[in-house]
Amino acid sequence: MYSPSSTTAAAATGAPTHSRLAEFALALGGFGIGTGEFVIMGLMNRVATDLGVSAPEVGYAISSYALGVVVGAPIIALLAARAPRRALLITLMLVFAVGNIASAFAPGFWSFIGLRFMAGLPHGAYFGVASLVAAAAVPPNQRARAVARVMSGLTVAILIGAPLATWAGNLFGWQIAFMGVGVVALLTALMVWRFVPVQPEDPDASPARELSALVKHRVLFTLGIAAIGFGGMFSVFSYVMPTLTQQAGMAESLGPVVLVLFGLGAIAGNLLGARVADWNVLRAFPLILGWCALVQAGFYFAADYVWPGIIFVGLVGTAMALGPAIQTRLMDVAEGGQTMAASLNHAAFNLANALGAWLAGVAINAGFGWSITGPVGAVLAVSGMLVFFAGRLVEKRGTSVDAMPNPA
Repeated sequence: MYSPSSTTAAAATGAPTHSRLAEFALALGGFGIGTGEFVIMGLMNRVATDLGVSAPEVGYAISSYALGVVVGAPIIALLAARAPRRALLITLMLVFAVGNIASAFAPGFWSFIGLRFMAGLPHGAYFGVASLVAAAAVPPNQRARAVARVMSGLTVAILIGAPLATWAGNLFGWQIAFMGVGVVALLTALMVWRFVPVQPEDPDASPARELSALVKHRVLFTLGIAAIGFGGMFSVFSYVMPTLTQQAGMAESLGPVVLVLFGLGAIAGNLLGARVADWNVLRAFPLILGWCALVQAGFYFAADYVWPGIIFVGLVGTAMALGPAIQTRLMDVAEGGQTMAASLNHAAFNLANALGAWLAGVAINAGFGWSITGPVGAVLAVSGMLVFFAGRLVEKRGTSVDAMPNPA
C-alpha cells in the first residue's frame, strides 16, 4: 500500500531518500540471493568431489535451500511482524551472508546441507519485505514496476551472477562462489543501511494480523497461481540442457548461449509483466499465463532443432512476467498480513520449482521423450489460469452474498 508519510517521515528525520539508490540496494540483495540459489547447479561435480559424495547427492543441497525458503518465509514474517522494515532487511542480509560464507567452510557434507538450509531461511522474507518497501515509495499505479526493479536483481543473477560464479567456482574452487555471494550480501546490508529510508513502525502490526493472510481466500488462490502456474517454466528449464543436447543434437559448447537467452527472456518478461500488471493486474494473469502455455507448448516442437530450441528457451524465460503481477495482487488482497503474503510468494515460487521439475521428470521417465517438458509446462500454465478463474469465481460469489439484504 502506498504511504506518502513514509517518505515524508524519512526526510524529516534526515534519513536518505535516494529512491534509485534504494531500489538498487534492494535489487543487489536479490542478485546475491539469485546467484546463491542457482550457482550450485553448475558446481555439482566440484562440490561432490571435494565432499566425497555423488553429484545426485549434492542435489540435497538444492532441496535443503528450498526447504529453508519455505520454512523461513512464514516464521520470519510472524516473528518480525513489528520489526522496522529497514532493520529487518539488514538482519536478513546478514543471516544470508553468514549462511553462504559458512557454507564455503563447511567441514563435511551434512554440515554443508545444514548451512544451505540456513542460507535459504531469509530468502522469501527478504524479497517480500523489499517489494513492500519499494512499492511504498511510489504512486499506486507504479507499484508493479517498482517491484520489478527489485526483482531485476534475481533475473540479472540468472543471466550474469550464476554463470560468473560458476566460472569462478570451477576455476578457483567452489568455495569462492559462496564466499562471493556472502560478500554481495554484506555489501547489500551496508547499502540498505545507507540508502533505504526508515519507514514508520506500524503500531497495529502483530503476529495475529500477519496470520490473518492465511485465511483470506484471495491470498491463497494467488499463492496457488504462483505454486502451479510458475511450475511450467521450471519444467522446461530444469531439463533444458539434456533436451537440446540429446534430442536436438546441440553441442555442449552452446550451453552458455542457452543460459544467456533464458536470462534475457527472464529480464524482458519481468519488465514487461510489470507494465501489464500496472495497467490491470487482474487482466495480467490470464494474458501472461496464456502466453506461457503457448511458448511452453511450442518448445515441444522447437526442441527437435538447435536454434529454434534455443530461441524458445528464451521465450520460456519470459514467464518471469508473472512475478510482478503476483506480488502486486498479494499487496492488494493481504490487508494487514502483507509481510506474510509477500514472503510466502517466494516460498510458492520454490514449490513451483520442485513441482515443475518433478512432473517433467516423471513424464521423461515414462518414455515420452525429453521435449515432453514443454507440454507439461503448458498444462501447469493452464492449471494456474484455472486457479485464477476459480479464485475470481469464489470472490464474486462472496461479494454477491455480502451484498444480499439481511432477511431479518
